[in-house]
Amino acid sequence: MNCVLALGGLDPGGGAGILADVRAIERAGAFACAVATVLTVQSTRGLERVVSVDTRTWTEQARVVLRDQRVRAIKTGALGSATNVRAVVKLAGKIPLVVDPVMLPTKGRARLLDEDALTAMRRELVPRAALVTANIAEAEALTGVKIDSVFDAYIAGRALVNAGARAALVKGGHLEGPRAEDVLVTRKNAVTLSSKRIRTKKKLHGAGCTLASLIAGRVALGDDVIAAVRFAKRVHHAAIARAVDVGGTMFVLSGL
Repeated sequence: MNCVLALGGLDPGGGAGILADVRAIERAGAFACAVATVLTVQSTRGLERVVSVDTRTWTEQARVVLRDQRVRAIKTGALGSATNVRAVVKLAGKIPLVVDPVMLPTKGRARLLDEDALTAMRRELVPRAALVTANIAEAEALTGVKIDSVFDAYIAGRALVNAGARAALVKGGHLEGPRAEDVLVTRKNAVTLSSKRIRTKKKLHGAGCTLASLIAGRVALGDDVIAAVRFAKRVHHAAIARAVDVGGTMFVLSGL
């Protein structure tokens, strides 16, 4: 089977990070491999502390997977440090990268990406990405574009592509309105993907990880970016509708 290697944070509660990545990748039809680049102390009440894994250790783990298995896409989540960001760039080679630029948690105050790492991501990882999947705050941090509308999201997506990414998905879930409007920008065109907004009684946990990993799974199977995103949006929307209440938040379980 074609594989996706997920590089990101370990959420001990299982709702986000590489545990969510594994569920989504396998739901997309690929085989999931996973390496933790950061460890977190968190619960459904929020993120308390983040510790970056020693870069040499996790890159050794990743290299043996890349050597022995047919990895056709790499998905990145929380990377923590600039050293880890640069290690991903070196590690990936020509393998397509789906970059989910995770910076802040749904709940809690600890950061999942420090300032130096943000700079490295902007300058070194984004130009290497086959696709960047960013929410409003992440897209603003990466581009400096203030996003208050779908058109602003397009401008930010275009800025990410102009910075070198082959495509950018700016997610509109945090914009106001009855529908969630995501903007997918490629080097040739732009597409707005609209879906009915689903209201949940508690905050969602793991939604961004799940969407990016669904996309990565389809990329690994050979879909082009637009087809992969359309598949992922359809499955993701259904998964949000079935989100599971686990106490302080709701988990998006794509594998159900």
